[in-house]
Amino acid sequence: MDVRQESNSTQKKNRTTVERKSERELVTTRLFNAPAQIVFHAWTTPELFQRWWVPPSFGLTLLSYEADFRVGGHYRLVFSHPAAPEPMAFFGTYLEVTPHSRLVWTNEEAGEPGQVTTVTFVEQGSQTLLTVHDLYPSKQALDEAIASESTGALPEQFEQLDTILLTLDCLHDPNLILPTTEAF
Repeated sequence: MDVRQESNSTQKKNRTTVERKSERELVTTRLFNAPAQIVFHAWTTPELFQRWWVPPSFGLTLLSYEADFRVGGHYRLVFSHPAAPEPMAFFGTYLEVTPHSRLVWTNEEAGEPGQVTTVTFVEQGSQTLLTVHDLYPSKQALDEAIASESTGALPEQFEQLDTILLTLDCLHDPNLILPTTEAF
């Protein structure tokens, strides 16, 4: 079978689902064809994260990215957009970092408490079920996020992550060194 056909077939099976679970909760899920350790690595390695996080259809350019993956550590992403006169910064604090299984962080960029994001990595054989749970501070905050279409990026981002994961085969790449739990 042609690898591209197999990849396209697999991607169709692994479609991203986005569901509003309550007035304040948005949950996104995706099944990836890689072990949790590799998916977590792609999420927590800045060089890899920068390759898949920005959805091309949004017209954004990632100017800088910093992340300190530990409890109390901070992250900061700075984007530019042709329609925005100034760069846009998104930042927050890591509340929980459990290697290969869970990340929790705050979203503080609006100058007021934003949503709290929890990402879980659940290994299912050689695949990983990834769940992104966003808990917004109010119904209005989630309504505004949905209206602005900012919540629609993850499906496109996850398509890009699928492509990155195809390149991260631990068994065949001796240069890929995954962090141990002591690194966090």
